[in-house]
Amino acid sequence: MTPSISATPASGGDLLDILKQRFGYDEFRPGQHAIISNALAGRHGLVVMPTGGGKSLCYQLPALALGGLTLVVSPLIALMKDQVDALRANGIAADFLNSSLDNRTAAAVERKAQAGGVSLLYAAPERVVMPGFRRFLRTLDLRLIAIDEAHCISEWGHDFRPDYRALSELRTEFPQVPVMALTATATQRVRQDIVDQLGLDQCGEFISGFDRPNLSYRLLPRKNSWDALLNLLEARQGQSVIIYCLSRRETEDLAGRLTASGHSAAAYHAGLDADTRRLTQERFIDGEVPIVVATIAFGMGIDKPDIRLVVHYTLPKSIEGYYQETGRAGRDGMPSQCVLFFSDGEQRKHDYFINRIEDSDLHHAARQQLLKMVEYARLATCRRKFLLEYFGDEVSRDSCGNCDNCSSERRSVDVTVVAQKMLSAVIRTGERFGFAHVAHVLLGSNVARVRELGHNQLSVFGIVDDYDRTGLRQIANGLVETGLMARSDGQYPTLSVTDAGRAWLHSRQSLTLNLRVDDEPPQRNTASGGAAAATHFPASPAAAGLFARLRTLRRRLADQQGVPAFVVFNDATLRNLAAAQPTRPEDMLRVSGVGPAKLDKYGAQFLAEIRQHLGGDAARSGRQPSAIESRLNRSSDTNPGGPLADTYLSTFRMLGQGLTIADIAEQRGLTEQTVVAHVERIVAAGHSVDLTSLMPPTERVDRILDALSGFDGDRLAPVRESLGDDFSYEEIRLVRILRGQT
Repeated sequence: MTPSISATPASGGDLLDILKQRFGYDEFRPGQHAIISNALAGRHGLVVMPTGGGKSLCYQLPALALGGLTLVVSPLIALMKDQVDALRANGIAADFLNSSLDNRTAAAVERKAQAGGVSLLYAAPERVVMPGFRRFLRTLDLRLIAIDEAHCISEWGHDFRPDYRALSELRTEFPQVPVMALTATATQRVRQDIVDQLGLDQCGEFISGFDRPNLSYRLLPRKNSWDALLNLLEARQGQSVIIYCLSRRETEDLAGRLTASGHSAAAYHAGLDADTRRLTQERFIDGEVPIVVATIAFGMGIDKPDIRLVVHYTLPKSIEGYYQETGRAGRDGMPSQCVLFFSDGEQRKHDYFINRIEDSDLHHAARQQLLKMVEYARLATCRRKFLLEYFGDEVSRDSCGNCDNCSSERRSVDVTVVAQKMLSAVIRTGERFGFAHVAHVLLGSNVARVRELGHNQLSVFGIVDDYDRTGLRQIANGLVETGLMARSDGQYPTLSVTDAGRAWLHSRQSLTLNLRVDDEPPQRNTASGGAAAATHFPASPAAAGLFARLRTLRRRLADQQGVPAFVVFNDATLRNLAAAQPTRPEDMLRVSGVGPAKLDKYGAQFLAEIRQHLGGDAARSGRQPSAIESRLNRSSDTNPGGPLADTYLSTFRMLGQGLTIADIAEQRGLTEQTVVAHVERIVAAGHSVDLTSLMPPTERVDRILDALSGFDGDRLAPVRESLGDDFSYEEIRLVRILRGQT
């Protein structure tokens, strides 16, 4: 059959009608309408849109508007099945052809497509390049070709796959069919390579912003990473988490340790058999296993919108890979966190694999990608700005307020003496060592390498006793940023003193750096109870209770149909339903995410659940409790709050004995800042604390409350700046806790 794309493009009104009738949405996300219009006009398109931005709709809706068949080239079997399930739930004729099907089933799908019974057909690139499959394509009314994860076609991308290169033959065989190439991660060089390799002449480029405002980025030191990881997971009990490791063995070891410590976790890597991988994915998607510890083999096939935390337990090999993997968090737009553990020595793990790459161009590309990743890990400036500018986004602000470097409190510190010592140590050790060795010398570490080189005899050996290794790293990074010290590129980066650094040493001038105040461990948010806390539900207690009931119903319906829960409704739609509380079909149809097909299939069950919930509330009470009443109920003796780790429990008991912050700090050997952080954690966990005796004088409380009311967000640095140095961060934080309780 000769391909034809002569269908009259749908009008703007028609597109909105399809969007609502088939997908349940009232309006397009930014960028979608232009991409869809380009495809309907028969033009090629390159789409670069962040994960969760709505790429799939950009070819799914044109498939319905164009008629005929749209071929979707997708790299992973699990992703095909999930998308086909979701499309069918919306009443859209979709199917897939891959190795999971037996010959009889595959033949039936082909006959169905030839008969015009399939609007979207998903297939893997390995199948698409086979001559037999292309002969089959020539029998179809092919209207559009969508190539997902298009960065895989470029050697300069982070996930090059040779089979993608052969997709250019589709352009030769079907020259009149428009091609839409889609990816979430592509630099300018990779974008140009995609266009060139596929031969997309006169191609429209649609580059959405790479920013994901709901994601926060944070780096933690590799030292004590196990304890830090447990803190992160305890703060997100019941939430979905992916932890990425470099090797298969690391995934299995870490998953085993987590399971032994009471966390439900499963390992995932390419070395496991197909059934095990499939079962792990399904259990994770369905919420049976909240934590998956995986290599990068896991994730591209996971269309799960409510992943709240992505941890890179080891250093990724590229910014592109890191950005794509972190992009699997918070696809529903809710606040989610991305944490990277890092130490200077981790670069060497990747060096081993890079050195085995024989092709000189690929070797160079891999080396440069790794160095950029290390640069990101060592940043003292905004991490989001670095990521966005790497992909070509222009960023006017220097602070995003949602990464560790931007949100952490900072203080100006006179580092003149320690900077002189560090620069002297770099010079005296010959300017041929990295930070680790220089730190060993300065701290007087009794390690073999220092003794072998005789550096334990240098005058700079052991001369630093007021900074630990982490503090020295901050100083080193600050000296590099100010240009007094340089760090070389390469497999083993070394430190050297610049001409400006030598001039400063001789000048005897002072030096001040703006250093971060170390963060406390992440605070646990259990004040609202399990389900609501796990989903960051920003609504009334009544709506949160309905949301939990709707999730339970969704789970039951999904189990009955053998599909992932989000195929029924995603979390965003459930939140909309819980907030709107529709009781009639026409009201439910007005909720974003609900279309006629979903209403027909699930409307009766969800409306019955909502009516039952509302009826139960009315019987129990004539009014809803106020926000203050709800907080007091959560803090009462009958509901004393969530469990606390031992260190917080000790502080909690001492607070109950009437001890002050200073008393607790002295008796426990802690800083007052740490004790105040404990108080924050205890209150956040829902425990009642009498703050009266901890407060500063009334006039200071009033001034702090006034200052707090003038600033949005969680950062306290601007609040303290407005109050002046006479006020401490600790008393400001205590007053903030008090304000949150009233």
